This record gives sequence, structure tokens and C-alpha cells, in this order.
Amino acid sequence: MNANSGPRYRQVSIGRSAVEVSERQGVLHMRSLEPLAPLPPRLLDRLVHWAEVRGEQTFLTVRGENGEWQHTSYAQMLDAVRAIAQCLLGFGLSAERPLAILSGNGLQHLQIALGAMYAGIPYCPVSPAYSLMSQDHAKLRHVCDLLRPGLVFVDNAAPFQRAIDAVLPADVPVVTVRGDVAGRRIIDFASLLAQPGGAEAEAAFVATGPDTIAKFLFTSGSTKLPKAVVTTQRMLCANQQMLLQTFPVFGEEPPVLVDWLPWNHTFGGSHNLGIVLYNGGTFYLDDGKPTPQGMAETLRNLGEISPTAYLTVPKGWEELVNALEQDAALRERFFARIKLFFFAAAGLSQSIWDRLDRIAEQHSGERIRMMAGLGMTEASPSCTFTTGPLSMAGYVGLPAPGCEVRLVPVDGKLEGRFRGPHIMPGYWRAEQQTAEVFDEDGFYCSGDALKLADPRNPQLGLMFDGRIAEDFKLSSGVFVSVGPLRNRAVLEGSPYVQDVVVAAPDRECLGLLVFPRLYECRQLSGLAADASDAEVLASAAVRGWFADWLQRLNREATGNATRLEWIALMSQAPSIDRGEITDKGSINQRAVLQWRAEQVEALYRGRDESILRAESRP
Repeated sequence: MNANSGPRYRQVSIGRSAVEVSERQGVLHMRSLEPLAPLPPRLLDRLVHWAEVRGEQTFLTVRGENGEWQHTSYAQMLDAVRAIAQCLLGFGLSAERPLAILSGNGLQHLQIALGAMYAGIPYCPVSPAYSLMSQDHAKLRHVCDLLRPGLVFVDNAAPFQRAIDAVLPADVPVVTVRGDVAGRRIIDFASLLAQPGGAEAEAAFVATGPDTIAKFLFTSGSTKLPKAVVTTQRMLCANQQMLLQTFPVFGEEPPVLVDWLPWNHTFGGSHNLGIVLYNGGTFYLDDGKPTPQGMAETLRNLGEISPTAYLTVPKGWEELVNALEQDAALRERFFARIKLFFFAAAGLSQSIWDRLDRIAEQHSGERIRMMAGLGMTEASPSCTFTTGPLSMAGYVGLPAPGCEVRLVPVDGKLEGRFRGPHIMPGYWRAEQQTAEVFDEDGFYCSGDALKLADPRNPQLGLMFDGRIAEDFKLSSGVFVSVGPLRNRAVLEGSPYVQDVVVAAPDRECLGLLVFPRLYECRQLSGLAADASDAEVLASAAVRGWFADWLQRLNREATGNATRLEWIALMSQAPSIDRGEITDKGSINQRAVLQWRAEQVEALYRGRDESILRAESRP
């Protein structure tokens, strides 16, 4: 759909810079004609600026124990950051012995993270799942073996005791807000705030610059063990300036975000939190999640606070649309001053998009622009934004100012490669892996396949075309493009499909291992609340819906590379310990096929009762 005709959209400032395109020996080069504006030397220059310019304005707001919002101003945050920086300098921390943060989002998490950054000490926000959900703590052990942290922070000691005992050397002290870890030196977080920051903290801050490591962010580990991305001050500042030039609205009105996304991932901790800090906005910390159990808190927060932009994953949009359709008061609050919608991490189904547009038009007489793009931890995170004229699933848009894009032929597809000040210098303590992901001209090789939306008109931008490493061949030699097939299956499967894995290399035909959304399937089944998961998945209503879904998918098939001969509903969820799923919920195609090889073999032999075949009914 062309956004410039037809539907009416709420007025918002969005950049639309032209793109320079050239081709040489089959390699396509693209870059924005708009140069990137000068950058501050360090991200916390913006904290200092806002503390001086409007220090009383709220920066971060969290729920207190009584449920009331507790506000921290820019001036208060800067005072806390300086005090913590002064204390952290006494622990002998450095890139070789960084600060590790094991717990999730929170006021003290942000204060100690920014305090470390102010002191020039790299920190690493680690996925809480590595400590709290894992049984063997293999990924946490990998993180700590690689980083060798000199200090660890947790908000509440008790839930992390087992992980700390299992992984950390006995001489590593732990900072806690609440509780103790037996047999270990404990630093009360409040003690870090006891004295104001002094000359040492200021000297350390001034000594930092664009090349200073701000933090280590671990990749999701979708294909291998997570890698530590060296994230510099230049990277963080460059990406925020890219965002500001792409979305000038952030500089026209201080952004207000209500956000749950985890800070151990680049979307939540660099992109979203950075938007607020860079532009002097206000961040309302949402303790909810887009799950049946967690969405109530998110809806409570959105029922009180009107954001200027809302950024979440597709499942979050799905849950929110359901609520907006039913709750007039929520619609009134949510649409009061919203300017932009964003989604990331996965494709957004067209049906959810259409319903959201319909709600917006019915409530306010206009649609809100839904933005997306292509990003990755190694790019801190954004490379492209959907500022072009297209609006469709898979569209990732045009290069951001300052980002150069190459499309290089690899295994029958075009790999997206990126260069600019937002790209990492490399992976920490992994010279070989770093060398493998940069080409001879310094472009980061993403492994993402891209293609032109219209080969005749590159100005329209780029489409996502899957992950090159996931693709495989059938026994007939037919090449299977996994990403588009998997994405279509998940989008068509809403709301009952969590994810799928495409099976399998060197086989005669394709099948799908389907990880269903058990909560939604339970509602569909009509069974009693005490019915087992196996009974739910075996119910006639559930199997009937999935049989129809399979037929719908096959109606769009164009040959053996896209036709599915069978699907199987997985009653066992993917395991984080086996690497089948990452802590952010991304499926690991190869690991699932590896760990479930016996079941895959049984499915291909027709000996698994969970199978549903094409053109058959349950």
C-alpha cells in the first residue's frame, strides 16, 4: 500500500532521504544521501545535558511496592550515577574485569549500569533466564568464563544464589539491593549512594570517549553459543543519531515510552532506553510481558500512561489489539498522544496490522504509522528503517543515515552486509569469529538474506529473505529457503502457533515441527481446565484447526521447496539448556532438528501419532 494515498495517517515527522545505489560485479551498494550529523563523544553526555537543561524532568519511572509510580529525575539520576561511579572505581574493574548484571530491568539496574559507564567500566547485562530458568547454567558459565567479571549485581540475592554458587569464583563480590549470598562478600547497593561523586569519577568520565567500551551485549545464540559484542560509545551514539534523523519527532517532543523489553537485549537496552535518554524523554518501566500471565500488568500501565511511541514484539501487538478492541477507556488513553508504532524481532501478521489500523481509524479517524527495520546486536542495533513508501510483511526499508549496505551473492541469495559508526569493532576475546564476520572492506557480514522490493526501483528499499545459514537442500537437490517459509507459517498460524522448525535436510519432502501456544490451544480445545497438554493437542478442535492451517499453507505452495507434506505438534517445549531456543525466544532450527532427530526420523516413517498429513483430516 502506498502510504501517501488512501488512508489518512496521524501527522508525524519522518525522514525520507533518497538512497544512492550502485552495482559492481554483481554486488549492490546502497547508502543514504543524508550524512550522519556530528555525534557526542559519549552517550552520558546526554544525561549530563538534560540534567543541566531540565533536571527536574522525570527520566525513569518504576512501580513501588505500594503500586504507585516512583519518579527519578534527570538530576537525581546523574547524582546517583556519579556517586556509584566513584565507588566502582575502588573495585579495580576494567574491560578485563567488567561488571556483570544478572537481574532484569529496574531502577538500581540502570543506576549501576550508567554508573559503570560513567566511570569508563564496561558492564554486561546478562539474561536473567541464564540464572533463573536454566538447570545446568551452561550459558551463564560461558558468559562468566569469557568475561571474567570482577563484580556482580543482583537486585534480590535469593533467586540467584544457586547460579552464583555454580558459576562465579568465591572471591567475586556481589552487590545486592535485598538479601545475602551465603559465603560471599556482599555490598549493599545503598552504600554505593552514600557519598557524592568526587574528582576521581569526573576524571574517569572525561577520560572516556567514542572508542571506550560501554558494555558487552551477548548475541541470542540462535546458532551457536552466545558471543560478546563489544559495544562502544560511538556505536550507541551513532545509532541514536540515526534514529533521530530518521524520526525527527523524537527531537520535537520528548518521547514517553511504556516499555517492558529486557535491557540485556539490544532492542530494549540500547534502542528503546537510548531513545529516551538521547532525546530527554521519560521511560515508564513496564513489569509486564506479552504472555497470558504478564499482559495484565502491561494493560494496567497503558491504562494509566499515554505513550508517544509504542515499541514491542509481534506477540505484544497481538495481545494489545485484543484488549484495545474490548476496552474503550484503554483506547482513549493509548491513542491520546501516540505518534509511532514499532515492532521488531519477528514478523507482524497482516491480520493484527489490519485490526490495529481499524481500531485507530474508528477511535481517532486516522491510522498510526507502523515502523520496523533490520537490526542486530552487532549494529547496536539498527541498519535500515521502513521509511519507504511500502507497507507489507517482510519489508525492512532503506539504509539509515550513516549506514552503508552491500548485497553480496552467497549460496543463491543476497547477503546483507553493513558498514558504519554503529557497527561493532568485534567480538570480545574471539579474534577468529570476528575475522569471519567482516569482509575485506570492513563490512559486517550479517548472514541475513535481503532482496530489493522491486529490482527495477531500488529506491523502494529492501525485503528480508531469511537467514542464509538455515537454508538447506532436499534429497532431490531442490533448495529450500527456510526463513520466508517459516515466517509465513508463523504469521498464518496466529494465534495458535508459537514457532515452527522446517524439516529436514536431505529428505524427500518438507514437514513442520510446530511449537503451539498451549494457552490459546487450551481455550480452542474446549476441554476442562485440568486436561493435560497432550489431551489438549490431541483434541479434535485443535487438530482440526491445524489441519486446515496446513491446507491453507499449501494452497500458496509453488513446488517441493514450499509444499508441506506433514506437520507435527510438539508437546515438549524447546529447551534453553539444549540450545533449542534462545533467552529471547528465538528458535534454533539446527539445534531442534539435532536434538529431536529420532522423532524426526519417526515422523518421516509415519510412526509418530502427532503427525497431521497434507490433504487429510484428523
